[in-house]
Amino acid sequence: MNLREQLRGTGVAIVTPFTTGDEVDYEALGKLIDFLISNGINYIVTMGTTGETPVLIKEEKKTIIEFTYKHVARRVPVVVGIGGNCTHELLHDLQFFPLEEAAAILSASPYYNKPSQEGLYQHYKALAGASSRPVVLYNVPGRTGRNMTAETTLRLADLPNIAGIKEAGGDMLQCMQILKNRPEDFLVVSGDDALALPQLACGMDGVISVAGNCFPASFSSMVNHCLAGNFSVAKRFNDKLLEGYEIMFAENNPAGVKAFLAEMGMIKNTVRLPVVPLSKGLHSQAQAYLKKNP
Repeated sequence: MNLREQLRGTGVAIVTPFTTGDEVDYEALGKLIDFLISNGINYIVTMGTTGETPVLIKEEKKTIIEFTYKHVARRVPVVVGIGGNCTHELLHDLQFFPLEEAAAILSASPYYNKPSQEGLYQHYKALAGASSRPVVLYNVPGRTGRNMTAETTLRLADLPNIAGIKEAGGDMLQCMQILKNRPEDFLVVSGDDALALPQLACGMDGVISVAGNCFPASFSSMVNHCLAGNFSVAKRFNDKLLEGYEIMFAENNPAGVKAFLAEMGMIKNTVRLPVVPLSKGLHSQAQAYLKKNP
């Protein structure tokens, strides 16, 4: 089974729960993993941006990855996030982190440096050459400050060991250009919950979702109906989720999704600085949304 088949459907970029004492809450993490798998998600992404990786030290990341493998116990594939803006450091990370059980690595494009398109190409070429697992590109210019063009994505798609992209640029034309010209086995998934339905209609293979942390059954149902071509049914699921997306991403990710999960009794409403919990007004909106959509 190639990666495009293996990672078809709904992946969830899982949060990292913390205790009120600011330690990783492994009990809550295990509970959340079970909740996601039992509600129909297709795979888990650990150490993505939603997992607050910028504020985790390497030893914490390594332990979280190992715990995730053990708790998932091969029930679904696990993708590991390894990204950053120092190519040489990432080459070391590929050796440091345990990747034997990973289906792939997901690597966000370099942030802050604002490399040229050639710089992005050479960065990912170096990672692909050093990685023991297939590499999934991650274009998220809202966080990195630099868009990776369709041309660069398609150029990278021809390299060995680059197996797909999580596209979160919000540019539908760019998405369609990638989908039109991608190699047959190249995975293309959405990285934007609010645009997932139209992107799936254009031919994407699935979504790596934030909202799926707290709405796995509804979100995965929406995705599955899209993939089956049942867009009118998918729209009914998506319409109910729209307000949730708006509240969730109004201030910060993962402050929004953690507020929802805390109200659901899944985790403590704890984030690490410089992120702070959702503001009181938005938190009240999240409570009201959950009451209307239990």
